[in-house]
Amino acid sequence: MLRYLFLEILVPVLIFTLVRSILRTLFQAHRNAPVQRQSQTSPPTPVTAGGELKKDPVCGTYVSTHGSVTRKVDGELFYFCSPECRDKYRAA
Repeated sequence: MLRYLFLEILVPVLIFTLVRSILRTLFQAHRNAPVQRQSQTSPPTPVTAGGELKKDPVCGTYVSTHGSVTRKVDGELFYFCSPECRDKYRAA
């Protein structure tokens, strides 16, 4: 009777508990892993080395005159770090 209790009830319960513990640990580690989301913004504008630095009037970033996005307003040339900043300036 004691052997039946040990083999038929206790061992399966112990195995079930061990497997459940292992699976819970694995799934919990997966659940807590950081999620990397793709950015919805456009890729950064490539910057070429050299040239004079000008200040972007929208965000204040200094950009190279060779690798920046430009816009002429009332005969004055403005330099922007990205098309988004140029469009914001255009809207203002």
